[in-house]
Amino acid sequence: MFLRRWLLCCMCCLPLWAQAQTIAFINPGKKDEPFWRTVSESMHAASRSLGMRLEEQFAERQHLSVFNIAKAIAARPAAERPDYVILTNDYGTGPELLRIFDGTGIRSFMAFSTLTTPERVQHGGPREQFKDWIGSLEPRAQDAGYLTAQALMAKGRAMRAHGPDGKLHLLAIAGDRSTNSSIQRNEGMQRAVRQAPDVVLEQTVYAGWSRAKAQEQMGWLLQRHPQGRLVWTGSDLMAFGAMDALLAAGAGQPGRTVWFSSVNTSLQALQSLRSGQLAALAGGHFIAGAWALVMLYDYHHGRDFASEGLELERPMFTLFTPAMAHRYQQRFGQGFDRLDVRPYSKVLNPTVQRYQFGVAQLL
Repeated sequence: MFLRRWLLCCMCCLPLWAQAQTIAFINPGKKDEPFWRTVSESMHAASRSLGMRLEEQFAERQHLSVFNIAKAIAARPAAERPDYVILTNDYGTGPELLRIFDGTGIRSFMAFSTLTTPERVQHGGPREQFKDWIGSLEPRAQDAGYLTAQALMAKGRAMRAHGPDGKLHLLAIAGDRSTNSSIQRNEGMQRAVRQAPDVVLEQTVYAGWSRAKAQEQMGWLLQRHPQGRLVWTGSDLMAFGAMDALLAAGAGQPGRTVWFSSVNTSLQALQSLRSGQLAALAGGHFIAGAWALVMLYDYHHGRDFASEGLELERPMFTLFTPAMAHRYQQRFGQGFDRLDVRPYSKVLNPTVQRYQFGVAQLL
């Protein structure tokens, strides 16, 4: 008994840097959703390499569950609360999540999608209205929309997919209307279209990241816009749903008569790029969760990322070639056990002056 009390006393007296750092991640996706599963696997690998304790709970795309999970974490006894919680602003849940954790002693960090501009005007930025919100890291999502749209249009020109009017007719299946990363992907796509006088954007629909919804929407898009031979999508699942509809309607063949672009690095997406079913694919932003852990590791050990900014938006999307897709599958196709993020920490590598957050460097 005496020995146990002595050990507990010694643990309580350890300096901050000697204690295991605990982080909770509220994953907004589903356990079987390729993108969010990849996020999960890479974050757990990163946490192991940094010696952190990472707790993760999936909300299964149920927005009320996000709040319930957050409230349960915040309600724990102080000794059982994590040091940090990583949140996303999917479907505008961010402000309420920040409010739940504010004042609990749990520091909040937003990754993947942060507050929108109107939300920031109302609620302020990190360390302002919500004192325990210490910062955010967001992939530069416009890149994904812009790069894939450009590559898709280039493919359409090469394949002479013009309509009788001499124009390329584009259909767009986006994620949702309120998540910042979705908004930015759409804006990147629209910017590419504005720069292309030979392209007509026929219609943009919102499938909520659902394969089944995208299939349903693509069915009536084909009827409404039969001249549309280019299909831009905001995620791989929506691309596959649109392809399902095309094949079910007997209206063409993906990669032969109708061309698709998409985002994410699921195994099926990479294989579809290599087979030609996808004309363009951007990905790599799944790594934002792992990079967020690097920032929190450094912050916890005395290197505040504020020197680079409290709200970082960094290029993380890569336009994959078939060769790059092959390399990615070779390196990460069996999981992320080999992922080591320690070389990117400023604490562990004092010569690092600026965070380099991309996926290409890991290939």
